[in-house]
Amino acid sequence: MNYLFSSESVTKGHPDKVADRISDAILDAVLKEDKNARVACETAIKSDLVLVFGEITTNAKIDYEDIVRKTINEIGYDNDILGFNGNTVEVVIKLSTQSSEIAMGVDRTEELNQGAGDQGLMFGYASNETENYMPLAIDLSHKLALRLTEVREKSIVKDLRPDGKTQVTVEYDENNQPVRIDSIVISTQHDKAHNQETLRKVLVPEVIEKVVPSNLIDDNTKIYINPTGSFILGGPAADSGLTGRKIIVDTYGGYARHGGGAFSGKDPSKVDRSAAYMARYLAKHIVAANLADKCEIQIAYAIGVAKPVSVHIETFGTEKVSKEQIYSIIVNNFDLRPAAIIKKLDLKRPIYTKTSSYGHFGQESNDFTWEQLNDIDIFK
Repeated sequence: MNYLFSSESVTKGHPDKVADRISDAILDAVLKEDKNARVACETAIKSDLVLVFGEITTNAKIDYEDIVRKTINEIGYDNDILGFNGNTVEVVIKLSTQSSEIAMGVDRTEELNQGAGDQGLMFGYASNETENYMPLAIDLSHKLALRLTEVREKSIVKDLRPDGKTQVTVEYDENNQPVRIDSIVISTQHDKAHNQETLRKVLVPEVIEKVVPSNLIDDNTKIYINPTGSFILGGPAADSGLTGRKIIVDTYGGYARHGGGAFSGKDPSKVDRSAAYMARYLAKHIVAANLADKCEIQIAYAIGVAKPVSVHIETFGTEKVSKEQIYSIIVNNFDLRPAAIIKKLDLKRPIYTKTSSYGHFGQESNDFTWEQLNDIDIFK
């Protein structure tokens, strides 16, 4: 029996993503000066207010307010007419240093025995249904959201505003293979010059047809453009934004499980981020090496303890070799202590602002080391 599965993405102008981007921009600024800094930075936004709060321990001298304003303007909120303006918004900074009790568990004289920055469970996933080993629905949703931003920033489609959302529903057959797109939703903020009809005329050819393979669209595919009819008021003027509120968008679109921890604003000593990247790295290798068609890996930690308390592998009955063999490859070849993950994936770099939108996984970038297949020979 065929079934449907949907995933969504959002543009970098979505309020929650504005918050994520500010948090990661601050993280990058700190890491640029102090690669060993401890950063747990969150952002809340609404109308003319930006609140940056959390814990940062560093010797770096950072102008946090300047980073906030530059990030907002870069996203496209640089005019009062949008109801949110990086030049005039009120910025409140509430940052303290990391708890000494947490630091005591994380800091170790032997580098590779650095403890995990918190307890928690992280998941990584990969599937062979796309070239980048992501589930199809989230992959297309991200690409649509990125293209929506691109046509706005390059003025390919004029009179668009930064806020936007996309959603794709994929039909799968009884063998769990994607066969067609059942529906596509695009909601984009716009100036008064546009209405639903004018947007449809430009977004179908310039966004949808540029991204979605034509063989996946048929006469029964439903396309919704701004379903409410109008989307002029958007962004933080219309809705609040908060760091870490788009964790499903950030990962696998709901197709795989999630441990609950957000990524943005956290330095890699936080396993919420680094272990999730490593779990994706391993799952992607397993699928790319044709050991399974799908793979989900869970890694769990205790705060202050270096070695994970558990590693779990799920291949959903698609494995080509035994799961015991796959598990053996991982535990015998990969060090899953946080410091070892940080070293292997080279995570103490200011690379995180670009992860804050359009997904932490599946993007093609040399900086996304967790997407590279450098150890494929080990698995083959």
